[in-house]
Amino acid sequence: MLTPKDILGHISAGRVLDVATGAGGFIHFLMEGLAGYTEITGIDANPKAATAFAAAFQDKPDISFQTGDALQLDFPDACFDLVCISNSLHHFDEPQRALRQMERVLRPGGRLIVSEMYCDGQTDTQMTHVHLHHWWAAVDRSAGIVHHDTYTRAELVELVSALRLTDLAFYDLADTDEDPKAPQILAELTPVFDRYIQRAASHPDLQARGEALRARVAEIGFHGATTLLAVGVKSK
Repeated sequence: MLTPKDILGHISAGRVLDVATGAGGFIHFLMEGLAGYTEITGIDANPKAATAFAAAFQDKPDISFQTGDALQLDFPDACFDLVCISNSLHHFDEPQRALRQMERVLRPGGRLIVSEMYCDGQTDTQMTHVHLHHWWAAVDRSAGIVHHDTYTRAELVELVSALRLTDLAFYDLADTDEDPKAPQILAELTPVFDRYIQRAASHPDLQARGEALRARVAEIGFHGATTLLAVGVKSK
């Protein structure tokens, strides 16, 4: 499997913006892979994400969090050297608008990165992840939260290819070496099942769907779905 360094090791990023950062998970990928950076700003519409973000990067003064809307980024044009988003496009009704905003704040010659799991072409154990994610999305939607099913690989390629990017490269990242029925996997998923089944208390059909997926994990196992990582350069 390609490492972050294999993909990003030739890039000295300068000023970086991670859109819809959450707790900053993708920033760890950037830190591991990039040849260097000046500063990284994570932005998320949920102010509650700031606490976990701050804990993750408490010893990194060059990494900071801001609350903000990915659909209307509060930054000037062309002010970042690298702009990225990871596993968040499916949380927008208008993903193209988020990508256009990312493109706007990226300087000409800067790099744009999109990282997103997809739903097709997966192994049986990876499809467990896909089915789980689609169940989580359905539970969220029942509570009025915007959360769509994951894209196909072709849909993601189409979204990214519509941007003004050159030198566009796509990487399919998956790790299926671990035992799909490893006890730690079941231990990690158990509280997640319990939490979402509780959240779906007024939707017996969603609760039944969750219990069926719990049985699938025990029977078939779980591997993370393949991620498509796209890297392109903004046209000058």
